[in-house]
Amino acid sequence: MKRGSEKIELMAPAGNFESLQAALDNGADSVYFGVEQLNMRARASINFTIDDLLEIVTKCEKKNVRTYLTLNTIIYDHDLSLIKVVMAKAKEAGITAVIASDQAVIASARSMEVAVHISTQLNITNVETVKFYSLFAETMVLSRELSLRQVKKITDQIEKEQIKGPSGELVKVEIFGHGALCMAVSGKCYLSLHSNNSSANRGACKQNCRKKYTVVDQESGFEIEIDNEYMMSPKDLCTINFLDEVLEAGVQVLKIEGRGRAPEYVATVTKAYREAIDSWYEGTYTEDKLEGWMERLSTVYNRGFWSGYYLGQKLGEWSKTSGSQATQKKVYVGKGVHYFPKAGIAEFKIEAYNIKKGDKILVTGPSTGAQELVIEEMLVNDLAAEAAKKGDNCTIKLPFRVRMSDKLYKLVEA
Repeated sequence: MKRGSEKIELMAPAGNFESLQAALDNGADSVYFGVEQLNMRARASINFTIDDLLEIVTKCEKKNVRTYLTLNTIIYDHDLSLIKVVMAKAKEAGITAVIASDQAVIASARSMEVAVHISTQLNITNVETVKFYSLFAETMVLSRELSLRQVKKITDQIEKEQIKGPSGELVKVEIFGHGALCMAVSGKCYLSLHSNNSSANRGACKQNCRKKYTVVDQESGFEIEIDNEYMMSPKDLCTINFLDEVLEAGVQVLKIEGRGRAPEYVATVTKAYREAIDSWYEGTYTEDKLEGWMERLSTVYNRGFWSGYYLGQKLGEWSKTSGSQATQKKVYVGKGVHYFPKAGIAEFKIEAYNIKKGDKILVTGPSTGAQELVIEEMLVNDLAAEAAKKGDNCTIKLPFRVRMSDKLYKLVEA
């Protein structure tokens, strides 16, 4: 990809309105989200409802941000009527496209003239498959198991053979750029179904792979020693430190995984990748900047980072611990009470944790998104104070509006 050509699209996750606003505030070109069921995070996040679609589109259109609705689970006969209802609502709301893997969803979208993006669940690994799905879709999310060399071969062939989607435009290639990776090929896993009758392929994964396991020889009962108890839990994907190679491979859409993660995760990761992408196009993508971006990415939820299969590695890198390895965590402090717009001052009720001048805080909310800053001054009971404790009402000068639904957190070292 040459500098000066169409800039790569940065796609951010939105599991709720807080995360949606965080994506909009931090430079996302597009967002993807689910409604109710029928998406691969049906249980992992607080999904939107069908009635939220118009509000989502309205918010995004104000920022010129594209909207993608995920309908990418396995579909059964009893889902077909719901698919039609959701698709009709999506079309009515003006959704940019739906992300699909089941042919029933693809057919429904095409019949209603709703644009389709092919989900990674379809496991596209070669140009002939791209050519087949170009009859139905504008964008293909390639299999996560491909190397960048394989991705480039596909993007080169799309250009060479002029493979176009239904709109008449060349098919776009999308890959995952950051976030959780599944041990299974393109997310097709059955462990959760077998253990809990809860299908990962219906968006109800119980995350069996993220737990500790002991391997036992059933003939002798001998317990086999392994280097890592979390032998099925991959580290999180991170491509920011070889983003130049991603762009040179001809990728047109870079997707951040994380619809089940917190709004501050969406804000931090989206902002870092926004800066990195812009830096590459400006010719200022440097090692010094990389260190800063990696440091910031490590502050939010992660299981450690690795490059996935993009650089040609055959085996995964496994997480050494359960849960997040983030260097920073949030603790709940209180909630928003009032905002004084002329003075730019927010009032909070301190409910759980003391705060003081110099603390780094996080404010989240459906309209606020995720905003971080350091407390430079505060008032308690209308008097200047160094700290506020549980039960106090305190005011802090903030450059953004605070609502009663907003939550105040303190950010501390993990």
